[in-house]
Amino acid sequence: MASMAIKGVACDKKSTWPMQATMAALLQQLMQATLPQALLLLFFPLALVLLHYLVITGRSGRSSHGCRLPPSPPRLPVIGHLHLVGFLPHVNLRRLAMRYGPDYMLIHLGSVPTLVVSSPRAAQAVMRTHDHVFASRPTSTLANTLMTASLDVAFAVYGDHWRQAKRLLSTHLLTVKKVSSYRPGREEEARLVVAKIAKATVSCEAMDMRDLIYSFTTDVVCRAVSSNLFKVDGRNRLLRELIDASGALIGGVNLEDFYPGLVRVGFIKRAVCARADKLKKRWDELLDKVVDEHQENTVQQREPDFIDSLLSCQHEYALTKDHIKAMLIDIFFGATDSTSMLIESVMAELISNPQVMSKLQAELRSKIPKGKEIVTEDDLATMTYLKAVIKETFRLHPPAPLLGPHLSMDNVHIDGYIVPAHIPVLVNAWAIGRDPSTWEDPEKFMPERFLKVDIDYKGNNFELLPFGTGRRMCPGINFSMSTYELMLGNLLYHFDWELPAPRVAGGMGVDMTEVFRLTVHRKEMLLLIPRTRT
Repeated sequence: MASMAIKGVACDKKSTWPMQATMAALLQQLMQATLPQALLLLFFPLALVLLHYLVITGRSGRSSHGCRLPPSPPRLPVIGHLHLVGFLPHVNLRRLAMRYGPDYMLIHLGSVPTLVVSSPRAAQAVMRTHDHVFASRPTSTLANTLMTASLDVAFAVYGDHWRQAKRLLSTHLLTVKKVSSYRPGREEEARLVVAKIAKATVSCEAMDMRDLIYSFTTDVVCRAVSSNLFKVDGRNRLLRELIDASGALIGGVNLEDFYPGLVRVGFIKRAVCARADKLKKRWDELLDKVVDEHQENTVQQREPDFIDSLLSCQHEYALTKDHIKAMLIDIFFGATDSTSMLIESVMAELISNPQVMSKLQAELRSKIPKGKEIVTEDDLATMTYLKAVIKETFRLHPPAPLLGPHLSMDNVHIDGYIVPAHIPVLVNAWAIGRDPSTWEDPEKFMPERFLKVDIDYKGNNFELLPFGTGRRMCPGINFSMSTYELMLGNLLYHFDWELPAPRVAGGMGVDMTEVFRLTVHRKEMLLLIPRTRT
């Protein structure tokens, strides 16, 4: 019988099963982040070294292409550069790029060589000049599970399905005309938020801005997706739970991102997919119910919504219910968490820069007559300083600082380097927004810079890429911008805002420390006291 010895202990084939069960349990705890952090940091590299020698993971290296690869920092065996990336990868990758490759840098995330792009010039080469080569996505077992074999748009690999799904979103759901048709629902949700804040001004209590803004963005998206059906039986609260859990799962520590060969091993794959399977069932229960209600209640009078549009396109695009559910999950991901984080970042910067807040409020209050119940989207069309404030926040705090990963589909030569096929590419939008060769005083919050230069966020200027650009550009840009402007316009037209007295007295201000997930969050909640405008 085949056997192996570890420190003198003989292990036959059968005795490896308890070890596999233990490893599976530890991996599942890793995915759930239930191990103490110190133990996790110790266990994770050691476990990977052990698994590296216990499991055949396929080819251990790759052949030389005979051409120059992008520059790379010195790396360690097995873990590559993981120890240099840390818990804020966008910050640490910028630091490494400044030393090793300000345009292109090759790093190894575990066993996965990855190209990091950190300048506008390099971003243009990848996402415009060679966009056809870099238009795919790395495969993700977790995304495949949640999205039913990646039937969505955001995580799908480049191909016929992705092209069809992207065309469906761009021409039927997220056009300027279609987004405008959802305006009454957005403005009604803004009215409800204004009323809620007005009540809070009476008690002079601090409000949790993250909860307030996240509730607003979720309700706006729910209303667009399924009119008022998502508010039945607390479904909108369940939706927030699912979005949070899914974002933490996909944006967390995923073994496949670093050691894809290991995930082909049965017990490891089961451990990695355990949470995704449970989340998938919860998503299915919610979305099946809502889609079925749309199909059964076609005569009912209600606002037209995304699901109506998707159902009307079923025959033209050969959509199954799984296609529809996968695209709905995409929309919830793309239009809730990232939108609320951007609005919260604007408010945090305004509180930290009161002169900017005063200037923005002066613009709103001088152009909109006093006493309006609600600031409408028509009122905001000429608010140039509001738009500059949003752009400046995009520059310093892009919700996705590392844009969704691209994947090279073929060998390609860029600026004297070769990028091999099947290499993930990370575009560091956070670093590009702070590039001192592009921006004066790049660390300073200064919206006035956008009053002097014609730089937009629509993918035409590679100095500012909050939505990406090229084939993989976010299709929800029109919907997101309408939500940003409407919420901020109402928050700052109707109310003055201040920090709680203890923070002011202690000179603490706003803590801008970040936590990296699928999107970047501020570590501390933002508590602000609203005052009725004088």
